[in-house]
Amino acid sequence: MNHRAAQLVVFCLVALIAGGCARIERRITITSEPTGAIVSLNDTEVGRTPVEVDFTYFGVYDVRLRLEGFEPIVTTAEAKTPLHEQPVIDLVAMMLPTTLKTHIDWHFEFEPADTDEAGLLQRANELRAQLEPGEAESAD
Repeated sequence: MNHRAAQLVVFCLVALIAGGCARIERRITITSEPTGAIVSLNDTEVGRTPVEVDFTYFGVYDVRLRLEGFEPIVTTAEAKTPLHEQPVIDLVAMMLPTTLKTHIDWHFEFEPADTDEAGLLQRANELRAQLEPGEAESAD
């Protein structure tokens, strides 16, 4: 390859890379039934359902939802890596002159809160009775 051809190849590669540079948009939408729950991701409150938040990394998130009159939801949810952000593929995708969008939806269903105080006290007493006698005394 002569010097002129090598310069042309380098120029084309630089133009391709400089002309591309994709923008990345990552969003998680969290919904619940019923709506209006306070949502926390990794111990940071992010709003009330339905809520949409930006995120920076893929993986498992700690999720907490609270809504008066319903049992709180404490769980984990995973933001899975899409194909266009897999290693090696992401390098090619980043050169495209476009916006790469990753949109993840999480939905949670609430259970009504158990407001039966007598039943709650009965279950607590049953659990206390299951403790060994020495443990039950130290728990008082």
